[in-house]
Amino acid sequence: MLTEKFFDVLKKEGVVSIVSWGIDEPHVVNTWNSYLVVTSDERILIPAYAMRRTEKNVNQNNKVKIALGSKEVLGYKDYPGTGFVIEGTAKYLELGSEFDMMKEKFSFLTRVLEVTVTSAKQMI
Repeated sequence: MLTEKFFDVLKKEGVVSIVSWGIDEPHVVNTWNSYLVVTSDERILIPAYAMRRTEKNVNQNNKVKIALGSKEVLGYKDYPGTGFVIEGTAKYLELGSEFDMMKEKFSFLTRVLEVTVTSAKQMI
């Protein structure tokens, strides 16, 4: 589901927006492309330090949307820049081997946001 172009975007720095919503209005939090780790089964692991509102929303409604991109990766018709919208279900990890691996890479994290991808669309 995750294409080579998606992984090309992850290799470049850019902002990632994560949208969650519980019973209230949508909430957006940001991180960086370089903080996303994709597992062999295409789950996305994201280090979380704050993200408390996101966690509250995920506990009420586990659906999330993620937008990311890079102007350094060619998009459709070889135009400069491309981006993706990822949809999936989320949960927070606070222990286990994947938490430990992420903690080693990103010492600042207190939890790991795990996203199981259900849709990945290249937008530009």
